[in-house]
Amino acid sequence: MNQSVILEKPEQYDSLLNKSKEMGFTMPSDIYIGTLLKTLVASKPAGNFLELGTGIGLSLAWMVQGMDKNSRIISIDNDPELVEVAKLFFDGEDRLKLVCAEGGDWLDKYNGNSFDLIFADAWPGKYSHLDTALALLNKGGYYVIDDMQKQPNWPEGHEEKAKELVRVLDARKDITITKMNWSTGLIVAVKK
Repeated sequence: MNQSVILEKPEQYDSLLNKSKEMGFTMPSDIYIGTLLKTLVASKPAGNFLELGTGIGLSLAWMVQGMDKNSRIISIDNDPELVEVAKLFFDGEDRLKLVCAEGGDWLDKYNGNSFDLIFADAWPGKYSHLDTALALLNKGGYYVIDDMQKQPNWPEGHEEKAKELVRVLDARKDITITKMNWSTGLIVAVKK
């Protein structure tokens, strides 16, 4: 595969990346997870999607690019500054609902439609509230997490938490998972 091929990036991607650097945001999503999310989202016409951890909106841009006109996405972040930045870059995107809330609280209170894809890029839905998040996933729906390979910005003890999460996911009978030593370390699960 030729790595030098220019990707068709979302229209706001470069501006989001520049804003990320300007703000000193040190946890932007890898471009490869973005392209994978775009592909997975495109496989679910008229889909309902959830992102836990909007961050600056880089992964969100890829997911929105992959969505058809009848799809919807909710993106949650607990940082009001980041949510406000994302609102600026996604102004006029009526398929998107940006929510500023603590992800675990939001998951506990949510009572809407189930999701065709959940990208858990924050602690809630990944290291906490895992059962709650997976209960909101449709049969055949994707559950995606990244940053599963040791990262330089991980605090002490986080590597063990990541390994324990992998053990928990491996043991579940309601999903089938694929672990990928690619990008920042991905796990893609599908609900059975």
